Amino acid sequence: MRVLRPPDLSSEPARANLAPARNAYIAYAIALVILIADQLTKRWAEAAFAGGPQSILGEILIFRFSENSGAAFSLFQNAGRFFGVAAVVACGFIAYALTKARPRAEVIAFGMVIGGALGNLADRIIRGDGFLDGRVIDWIQLPYWPTFNIADSAVSIAIVVLLFGSLPRRR
Repeated sequence: MRVLRPPDLSSEPARANLAPARNAYIAYAIALVILIADQLTKRWAEAAFAGGPQSILGEILIFRFSENSGAAFSLFQNAGRFFGVAAVVACGFIAYALTKARPRAEVIAFGMVIGGALGNLADRIIRGDGFLDGRVIDWIQLPYWPTFNIADSAVSIAIVVLLFGSLPRRR
């Protein structure tokens, strides 16, 4: 007669199999936090700054409500459908990548990309009349920089993290 026992999680193969699931949970939790923060701050900006910009730190930081039909930082205007589809495809590729064991910084960056992509995708879906033609709300303005939002920031920071993570390490 065979006795059923729980798996030995201290063995190396069992721990390796758990890593991708844990990494996915971490990435998706980060994505959810960014998505919620992005959507809440956009609604706040729409209500608070639709009447005009508000200087926070003189000319260094201004909160200014604007709508963007293009990509991050108001690039490629009227290409919302393309970027909406690209966001869905990118999230799919990242979700697949998270099925493999990854370094912690990469998992965090992937979560930031998913959260940022979904934040702007939500605007394209919710704020438009047709397929992915909604305008994305941007509201943070710095000198010599296009107006942006939390989602744009998350994607940009994630790219920097991924670039630094790809640099060769000294031994």
